[in-house]
Amino acid sequence: MNVEQRESASITSAAPLSTAGRYLVLVTAFLGWTFAGVQMGLTSLAVRPAVIDLLQITTDEALVRQWFAWLSGAFLLGAAAGGLVFGWIGDRLGRSRAMGLSILCFSLFCGATYFVQSPSQLIVLRLLVGFGVGGTWPNGVALVSEAWSNASRPMLAGVMGAAANVGLGGMSLIGMWIDIQPSDWRWTMLVGAAPVVLALAVFVLVPESPRWRADRASRLRTDGNVPPRSPVVEVFRPPLLWLTLIGIALGTVPLIGGWGSANWLIPWADQVGSAAENPDYSLGPATQFWRSVTSIIGSLLGGWVASQVGRRRCYFLVSLGSLVTAQYLFRFSSPNDGQFMVFVAVLGLFNGLYFGWLPLFLPELFPTHVRSTGAGVTYNFGRILTVGTLFATSAMVSYFDSNYAQIGTITSFIFVVGMVAILLAPDTTNKQLED
Repeated sequence: MNVEQRESASITSAAPLSTAGRYLVLVTAFLGWTFAGVQMGLTSLAVRPAVIDLLQITTDEALVRQWFAWLSGAFLLGAAAGGLVFGWIGDRLGRSRAMGLSILCFSLFCGATYFVQSPSQLIVLRLLVGFGVGGTWPNGVALVSEAWSNASRPMLAGVMGAAANVGLGGMSLIGMWIDIQPSDWRWTMLVGAAPVVLALAVFVLVPESPRWRADRASRLRTDGNVPPRSPVVEVFRPPLLWLTLIGIALGTVPLIGGWGSANWLIPWADQVGSAAENPDYSLGPATQFWRSVTSIIGSLLGGWVASQVGRRRCYFLVSLGSLVTAQYLFRFSSPNDGQFMVFVAVLGLFNGLYFGWLPLFLPELFPTHVRSTGAGVTYNFGRILTVGTLFATSAMVSYFDSNYAQIGTITSFIFVVGMVAILLAPDTTNKQLED
């Protein structure tokens, strides 16, 4: 009898976590995804000044924009790969261990970015930072979903959905108070390296998912020496293939809607603010801040709203609201209008509802033994498609001569895809989390 079989024989069932254990899981998962949000904020606020510094240029805006697109793309591709790899690790070695490794990964590589001397070094490290960020979400969400009861999951999905926006909002406040310049951007990377302490705490203190332990023990007793099928293979084969594809579509729409559409509000605000008779360089950070604040509120409400009106109806209405708001914002408003920040806040609210909905719905699509992999693939795989959108919209900036209103008007039609995709998804409103 091998070690794993002896372990399985000694485990007949997994005792539920204590109250302290459940809250420890929730707090550390929330903090992990909050610091992942800080990394997303760094992409928006610190990468552009870093490119200007490393290239030693100030006037070639087209080249800066091109490098910014490459660096954002590297971050997203890293996140897509990290969601797959760390999701697999979470299903094989445990959720808490994989979450700790993910946080350690993005913290260390962000800290290493302090020392870069060229844009090529920066792009490699942002890829690796994204790799860790991509692995944090599926393991944190799976761990929280399995540690708490089904009755608590709508509320907790909202808490997890809000975490990244808390990090984004925090970086936006820093950007409003401290003007991040090409001459002093490196200190922000030390902020991004701080959660290395959290990673060590996860390894030492955070308990493993009892549902994962019980499922693993049961499979070892049942399968014996039969090698288990890879979770990656399983989510891309029937009967889970269709659920995976639907999940990817539903996870992709908010990402493209954010990275490839709504994010253009920030350079648009920067453009208008810097061109004013009395330049206002706070417009860009303020735009990100108000979008982040209401996204936090939306994220907190997303799981609850989905439980009240139904998973499918909620997603459809959020997509419709995002479409209408974005179209009005880009067609009839401008960053120097008083109403601009109001509609930025409304769009942020809808964006947040998406990210409170996803932590509730995506884990419900998959059984325990592939839940981290399935959640990681469906949430992060869309980042690959978002990279294509980034480069397409970057090309549109040149084509439309930096007319961000036109670009946003076109790209926000991605929300129509969400309205169609949700009609093809299963309704899990009354479904318990599957073993």
